[in-house]
Formats: sequence, C-alpha cells, structure tokens
Amino acid sequence: MEQHTIGRRGILRAAGGLGIAALGVGAAPGTASAAIATSPRFDLAAPSYDLFRNRRLHDDTVQQGFAFDSVNKRLFVAQRRNGSGEKSGDLCITELDLKGNYVSAMHLKGFGHGVSFGVEPRGRDSRLWMEVDANKNGYGTRLGRFTFVRGGTLSHTSSAIKKYRPVAGAVEFTCSIDHVHGIMLVRYHKNGAKHLATYRMSQAAAGDFSKPLTNIKQPSIPGTPQGYTSYGRYMYYLTGNSYSTHNPRPGNARLTCVDLNTSAVKQGPVLTKAGESLSFREPEGLAVYRTDSGQARLFLGFASGTGGDRRSNLFYKKGLV
Repeated sequence: MEQHTIGRRGILRAAGGLGIAALGVGAAPGTASAAIATSPRFDLAAPSYDLFRNRRLHDDTVQQGFAFDSVNKRLFVAQRRNGSGEKSGDLCITELDLKGNYVSAMHLKGFGHGVSFGVEPRGRDSRLWMEVDANKNGYGTRLGRFTFVRGGTLSHTSSAIKKYRPVAGAVEFTCSIDHVHGIMLVRYHKNGAKHLATYRMSQAAAGDFSKPLTNIKQPSIPGTPQGYTSYGRYMYYLTGNSYSTHNPRPGNARLTCVDLNTSAVKQGPVLTKAGESLSFREPEGLAVYRTDSGQARLFLGFASGTGGDRRSNLFYKKGLV
C-alpha cells in the first residue's frame, strides 16, 4: 500500500559525486516540449477477466507494483522483503512467466516501496526502472535502472545501478513504461504535491529527461493510492483497501483515468469488482500489456491470502473506446 506524502518533507540523499548528466536533471514542473497524440483509452466500466489467481511469490508479503517484459515474456512483481521493516526500502522482485508460474527472484536493499516500476527489454536481458535510495519514509529519491539477475541481491549503493533525478528539486520518484506508444511516465513529489511527467522512452533510455512531453500536477483522486500506469494519452490510477469490517465485499477498489495532456479526469473513479471473491483482496498495482495478436490489456493486481501466505492475483480489462 502506498502512503500519502502530501505535506511531508522528503530526504534527498547525497549525489555521490554524480554529475548533472548522470543525475538526469530535467525541466521544471509545468513545462513541456510537446503533447501526447490522441489515443484510445480503456473503458473502466468494461468487464474484467482473470489472468491468474492465488499464485505464490518468492516472499510471503503483500505484492506491490508489477511490470511486464513483453519481448522476453516475463512478469515481475515487487513486494517488501521478508523480515524487513515497512520503511526499509528492501524489496523482493519475483519473476513469473505469463501464466503466473514461478521462475526466479532477486532481492533489493534500500530501494523503495515498489509502488510502480517499468521494464526495458535489452536482448535477452530485462532492465528494471525502479525507485532507489529510499528516504526515511521508505520511498525512493531517484530512479534507478539495473539488469534483473536471477537469484541476485543488489544494494542501492551498487555501481551496477544507473541513477537519475528526472526533475530537479523533487524528493520522490516512481515510473511506468508504455511500450506500445514508447512513453515513460514519471510520478514525482515536489512542493507538497504529486506531479506527472512523460518522456519519450528513447530519450529516457539515453538518460535525457530535459524535454518532457507533458508535465502536470496530478488531480485530486479520492482513496488510498495503490498503483498507476499509462497507455497513450491517459494515466490509469488504482485506489482502495483490503476487505475489513469497515470495507466489506465488494470493497472500495476503484479505477480513474486521467488525461496526461490536460490533467482532466476522463473517467472515474469507477468501482471494480475484479476478484471480488478473493480473501483479504487488497488492490496492488497496474500495468499494460499488448498480446502478440495486438490486443492491449489493462492489468489490475490484487493481494489475497492470509498473513504469512499472501498470494498474487492479476485481472485485466481489454475494452478500448
């Protein structure tokens, strides 16, 4: 679950001798060099379908964000590492195949919360873009890019990580990658509020964050933030909580669509009943995947199960308007 950070001071870690180019310092908030072309959007009121239910991850904590490598047919799911504190920034990244079968895992030390991240395929490798250098609240103060290594452990201090600060003065960063349209969405915290900046993926991959396509303040969306992703011109935002006496079935998981050019809410919040019959059922993560046949799908993640045996569940929507 992502915590609200409005009104909270983030702690920036030292730059460690990195130059401006390495930090990837970008344009000021509110500036943009272009706009995102008109694109179809997912209908949030359309039915949801199962990809899989109740799959085990490497560790037994609640899943957070997830992301696909569509080239190498891999799915990566983030979760807090077993035995680590809530604010440690220690993560476990589980690799699954596209049917939800376990493949491998990697542990990360001092990275962040794992709310949202992206995957950049490079040949047979999967490079993960993820928050890194966790502050005292457990959220990453830069974006890091590194190669996923099966069975590996990586500290946030490792030279194997390329680090970027896309927006000068921002204190927290997360991202997602829309490979269909070649766009990276960066969500960052600055001046007590969340902002959304988009970049051409080709420029981000080169470490150039100087020319955002769009750069807006995130509109107010009610509910507990649980993940986001983008597809073309639109961001999709997931909120909600696990079942409880105060939040009985069908729960309060909702989806909202935001226009990244204008910051207007295009649709939502819309209640989703995907996985309504799950036990516990906490909304956790969003991602987009396009099948080999060309069908775009908006995936919704939910954690289920009992404490010490949390499970991963993915559903998707495919209706575009």
